[in-house]
Amino acid sequence: MTARTSFPVVLALWGAGLGAAGQYAKISVIFDRLDTAYPDAGAALGFIVSLVGFVGILLGVVAGLVVARIRYRRAMLWALWVGATVSLFQATLPSLPWMLASRVIEGMSHLAIVVAAPTLIAQLSAPKDRGLTLTLWSTFFGVAFTLLVAFGLPLADAYGIEALFLAHALWMAGFAVLLTLILRPIEVPPEGALSLSGIIQDHFTIYRSPRIAAPGAGWLFYTFCFLAILTVLPPYIAPEWRAWVMGAMPLTSIAVSMTLGVLAMRVISAVALVQIGFALCIASLLWLWVAPGLPAACLALAGALGLVQGASFAAVPQLNSSAAHQSQAYGAVAQTGNLGNTLGTPVLLVVLGVAGFPGLIWTCIAVLGGGLAMHAWMARRRAP
Repeated sequence: MTARTSFPVVLALWGAGLGAAGQYAKISVIFDRLDTAYPDAGAALGFIVSLVGFVGILLGVVAGLVVARIRYRRAMLWALWVGATVSLFQATLPSLPWMLASRVIEGMSHLAIVVAAPTLIAQLSAPKDRGLTLTLWSTFFGVAFTLLVAFGLPLADAYGIEALFLAHALWMAGFAVLLTLILRPIEVPPEGALSLSGIIQDHFTIYRSPRIAAPGAGWLFYTFCFLAILTVLPPYIAPEWRAWVMGAMPLTSIAVSMTLGVLAMRVISAVALVQIGFALCIASLLWLWVAPGLPAACLALAGALGLVQGASFAAVPQLNSSAAHQSQAYGAVAQTGNLGNTLGTPVLLVVLGVAGFPGLIWTCIAVLGGGLAMHAWMARRRAP
């Protein structure tokens, strides 16, 4: 634990996190252009997007164990260099089987970064600043998608999708060099064994612990709804407001988490703020049920989700003092987050088709209420 926050290093780790989010976003923003590079791929194109998520579902907890064993700085640097090399390879637009194989490797690189970086940020932050630094970390996905839409798409339009892959490779390599220069090793004793039995035991250890598992357990319910809501909500917003509201929702989520969320965590625990965030999400959804597509209700929902977003990451070091347990918790967050993102949109689309907008709203209320109940149950288990 440090008495003074290393803000330049924290910002560099956040920048590396933008690169990790870019491993998802670079494919999502150019997905409609991939059929020109792979005209005979058909439905297999979908796997270029989803393989990184499937790797996260399968190996999220394993990543936490591996990162702790090989040390956080080393894992971070290796993951960045691997990510840079993979993007450079993808810039050659290899055949589809090789592109899919590269996405599996990229998924492993992504996992190592999203486990190592927040663990390092927690260790490099003074306790009073962890709410701020880990809330900043929690914005990496939203900021990366915004940057790639704003700058990555014009780059791809002007010079082809190869240029976007190359730019991503340079970003990853640049932060690998920067962190090599400024990031000190953090030596902590590893926990768990790198073996099949050790990995299985690690899963049991994490998900039985109300401290290690709590952030990831709540994160499952959040991720199940967040991306899905952004996907299915637009048709219910008035056409003249639709583009503005959908662009403003992710930014509202980030702004609320970085302002109200950070201030709130100076007086209440991160877990309490997550629960408040879930409760406000439910209130916002009830508002949308009464007034479907109302812009103010959409932005209120985004703001409430932002409270859950930032506080969930800040809860990890509040509940777990050791770096090894923090990396296990962030591994669980990666695993449950990928599971929620993968399942949420298709499930809610089915609900929408069967029960319409009211069914969608009440399903989201039930899911987010489940997140609130899960945290309440975990809190009771932690009580002396």
